[in-house]
Amino acid sequence: MTDTTEAVGRSAAFDDAARSVTRPFYAYAVLANSLFQRGVFVIFLYQQGFSAGQVALLQTLLFLVSGLAELPTGIIADRIGRRASIVIGQVLVAGCLLGQVTSSNYWVFLALFIGQGVGMACVSGSDTALLYDLLVRRGATAGYVRIRSRFTMLGTVTSGVAIVLGGQLQQFSWGIVYVGSASCLVLAVVVLMSRVPEIRGADAVDEQDGAEKEHGDTTAWRAMLRVATPALVTLVVVSGLMHATLTPYIIFTQKTLSDQGANTGLVSVVISAGFLVGGLTPLLSDRANRRIGYRVIAPVSLLALAVALGLTGLGLVWVTVAAFLVLVGIPEITAVLVDNAFNEAVPSRHRASLLSMIAFVESVLIGIGYLVLGALMDGLGSSVGMAAYAAVPLLACLLWLPVLFRGARVTTEIEKPADRKAS
Repeated sequence: MTDTTEAVGRSAAFDDAARSVTRPFYAYAVLANSLFQRGVFVIFLYQQGFSAGQVALLQTLLFLVSGLAELPTGIIADRIGRRASIVIGQVLVAGCLLGQVTSSNYWVFLALFIGQGVGMACVSGSDTALLYDLLVRRGATAGYVRIRSRFTMLGTVTSGVAIVLGGQLQQFSWGIVYVGSASCLVLAVVVLMSRVPEIRGADAVDEQDGAEKEHGDTTAWRAMLRVATPALVTLVVVSGLMHATLTPYIIFTQKTLSDQGANTGLVSVVISAGFLVGGLTPLLSDRANRRIGYRVIAPVSLLALAVALGLTGLGLVWVTVAAFLVLVGIPEITAVLVDNAFNEAVPSRHRASLLSMIAFVESVLIGIGYLVLGALMDGLGSSVGMAAYAAVPLLACLLWLPVLFRGARVTTEIEKPADRKAS
């Protein structure tokens, strides 16, 4: 009876510690993802007179700049603070959104997308690093997959609702859509500043402190070389190719549905439903992590994306809708599990920097993916171009198979003390 009481007490203390971290983060996730333009911005760009190639170039530039900015912004986040980096990034993105709705010049849009890419880089890596290290500080990292899945769920469900509202608000004014998005980002910054403490890399409680002292890493580059096992490098590339498939697929599905005969209202509803599906499926991440693991779910996600792209190539609007809604959520589970693997593989002191390096690879691959898919859609038509792009997730699946069958470790032996400490 005493052991049971103590176990219940430890569980309650764990839950209290986790809730103290997660509540403000959940509020931040809702506000930061209230982006009303997300599901219809491609249509907005087409109404500005831009071609599919020009839109693809904007998106490619956005992710390439974001990727290039990942490295310096990650280092800055570790030096000046993860929260400060997020605040700078969200304010910059809000300003760029306001600029987009007040201009129709393509060169101005190029500049604004560059600024938006820098803002995205400031947030990328810093948000998950801040969340993970706050959980480390409170001894609650064991619940990270569950907490991260809920964080993702809230963000994507909110995005879905915001997209539906954006499709309706667009009928009145694009200004309302973009100003509303920028306002929500500013409110997210207010929540973060008022309710989430700052953490710098030097302040982080390092769950690998013994290993860090032994190796004496003084830079993120040396830390990365120490943890970069072949399996981890492969996981970074495969994850990047998965995102390089999923992200352009979601965005260009707007164009594909429109070309297949769907009106703007239906497009916004479908994209919104896709975000809702993508928001709810991560709730299965904790169970998938315990029963399957990221090693198996990764190729399943890649094959699901290949099937969705292939079905889109049939050119039938309702087949495209069905494929999109049924299969788009599976990679979101993989994203949560892979994110957990990355966090476990890197030390706290350099977490934002190392996660930014990983995000750099993903951003570059996403940017290239936009360019390739845009070119395929321009050259072959939107439906056939989508089908041809299925080669990318199939390639990623082939790259992952050796890791899957050999059972290679993504983390290094250095993490063993951390694992014991977390357990």
